[in-house]
Amino acid sequence: MMTTPLQSDTDRYFIECCRTKLSKEYVPKIESCLSTLSDDDIWWRAHETNNSIGNLVLHLSGNIRQWVFHHLGGNEFIRNRNKEFSERTHIPRSELIRHLHEAVSDVDSVLEVFPAENLQNLYNIQANSVTGLEAILHITEHFSYHTGQIIFITKLRTGKDLKFYNL
Repeated sequence: MMTTPLQSDTDRYFIECCRTKLSKEYVPKIESCLSTLSDDDIWWRAHETNNSIGNLVLHLSGNIRQWVFHHLGGNEFIRNRNKEFSERTHIPRSELIRHLHEAVSDVDSVLEVFPAENLQNLYNIQANSVTGLEAILHITEHFSYHTGQIIFITKLRTGKDLKFYNL
């Protein structure tokens, strides 16, 4: 399928918007939450069936690496998804932040050079056939969803307004 210059610009704009959301909006919010909490709060869960913030950070890092770094970027990556949720050791906040930054940096390096014409290519990810556009949209909205959970848990644990928005 032939793309027009306008479509190509729009496709590139979509990728750049997703890059910005991940690195400039979601990661700073998660990092702020991690910095606000004690290690016990980072690994707190209301019930055994709930995820802790620590588990969510591990999960986000694994998810974006699998979907974009590995499948769209063609880089080696072996994911242990179950471990992201079953981890119970209190990995220190500094290590979680480093892990998150490395994952987002790996993904950003793929998206920075990802050809807009590949947005319509099909990729088989987690037994789903998705386009490159769907994969990038998935990781962005998935990251947003879990960022919201992390913010909510942080507010529950601290009782504080995190002041992310000055309206």
